[in-house]
Amino acid sequence: MLWRKTKIYMEMIKIEHTLFALPFAFMGALLGSVVMLGKLPTWGQIGWILLAMIGARSAAMGLNRVIDKVFDGKNPRTAMRAIPAGLISSKEAVLFVLVSFILLFWAASQLSPLAFKLLPVAVFFLVIYSYTKRFTWACHIILGMTVALAPLGGWVAVTGEITLTSLVFYVAIVFWLAGFDVIYACQDAEFDREEGLHSIPSRFGIPKALKIARWFHIITAAGFIGLFFLTELTWVYLVGVLISYALLMYEHLIVNPKDMTRLNTAFFTMNSTLSIVLFVFTLIDLVVNTG
Repeated sequence: MLWRKTKIYMEMIKIEHTLFALPFAFMGALLGSVVMLGKLPTWGQIGWILLAMIGARSAAMGLNRVIDKVFDGKNPRTAMRAIPAGLISSKEAVLFVLVSFILLFWAASQLSPLAFKLLPVAVFFLVIYSYTKRFTWACHIILGMTVALAPLGGWVAVTGEITLTSLVFYVAIVFWLAGFDVIYACQDAEFDREEGLHSIPSRFGIPKALKIARWFHIITAAGFIGLFFLTELTWVYLVGVLISYALLMYEHLIVNPKDMTRLNTAFFTMNSTLSIVLFVFTLIDLVVNTG
């Protein structure tokens, strides 16, 4: 019974999608520690960042499921999610969110003072982004701004500072996330229009939405190159960047307005692979440089 309930909660928050942002949170910590302090982050810092990430993501996804439960129940694609399917109650989900926020605050308190002071900003974005589809097609960018707090938070957690380099990294991740969220939202374009919800695909149509997603990812590509010039990263990092560019291009090649059958591959497989690849190459580069 306990294991079954745990699986339901893990499915509710899409725990596997943590692969998108977690590598970038670690990458932010690595970059910040090496660039600002000249050393790798400690295992203790990495552990607290991991717990903070789990708490933040769990709270955000739990809130999203509670806030969107009516729309999820109407949408055939999401009708079998935990709350509309009756697998867990809204009260249980809210309790889960509260516990997740406690975990986030506890973990952040063990990191830099600035990381803890900025928690209200993080909580604001974690709460507000679930409402943005109700009033703006820019919801994808706001979601990107929310998720990109993970890599920025990783940087701040170990350095206690926000710098130009950290902001370039932040913006790159904002538009990486926004770009693939636009692609993912294409499957709900018709439903969103019918329900009065806002998104780039429902506002501009799928062909234009896919073009906008490409421009978002061009900003991401520029940001990744910007990191190279703002830090002492070497050709090892650039190899990871080139692989990431290839993954982004492939993502856009396999999705087009007339064929959305490979959308989940573009959404999950390509983007989780990209974040892991760039983190691994950055890690190798920084370990070699600091070794």
